[in-house]
Amino acid sequence: MRALGPSTGKFALAMNDPEIRARLYPLLLGGVHIDELPTGTTRADVVHITPTFMHGYEVKGDGDTLQRVKNQLKCYGEVYDFVTFVVTEKHLAKLLPLLPEWVGILVAPAEGTGLRPHREARYNATVQRAPLAGLLWVEEIKQYLLALGLTGASTLRQREVAHYLRTTHTVPLSGLAQYVRERLMARLPERLLLREERRAERARLAGIRARRQAKRRTK
Repeated sequence: MRALGPSTGKFALAMNDPEIRARLYPLLLGGVHIDELPTGTTRADVVHITPTFMHGYEVKGDGDTLQRVKNQLKCYGEVYDFVTFVVTEKHLAKLLPLLPEWVGILVAPAEGTGLRPHREARYNATVQRAPLAGLLWVEEIKQYLLALGLTGASTLRQREVAHYLRTTHTVPLSGLAQYVRERLMARLPERLLLREERRAERARLAGIRARRQAKRRTK
């Protein structure tokens, strides 16, 4: 996208979300990546999932604000092994004081086609069981607890499952994290199929609307 600079009158490149994601995807080697994954009270823009880690990416284009960074950082920090903000030059100076040292930063310059590393993400030691389990459906977590030998897990409500995971010391975080990664990776083909079905339905409805409009014009 090109925007007219207010002071210079010249056209300057303005980076938006889709353009930044297109630069990010080739860097996500191995595993799978999921867009817009519900994460706590927000959605992670891109999550890279491999058999050994999950890396959450938050994208900030020129048209975005930093108002939700505090909440996004909290939600990401509770579940992802690594967290990186991918931002334009416009946001870098104001974003730096908002992020702890373990959060990585990639910069999307207006010129060029890649991303510039500003700070590498470090391992996040603040992951918690209950929010991590929240990435899955409650029935999947119940199955995991049953496999661990928790009798009565199948009758627990979602709130009770979360409370149990917050208070127990018998569910290893590493084992739960591995289970979450495996389930999310296995679910990707289902997501892709559903996405194609929705796309086909939108195309079908658009065709119906177009035919109706064409009929009105011929009357």
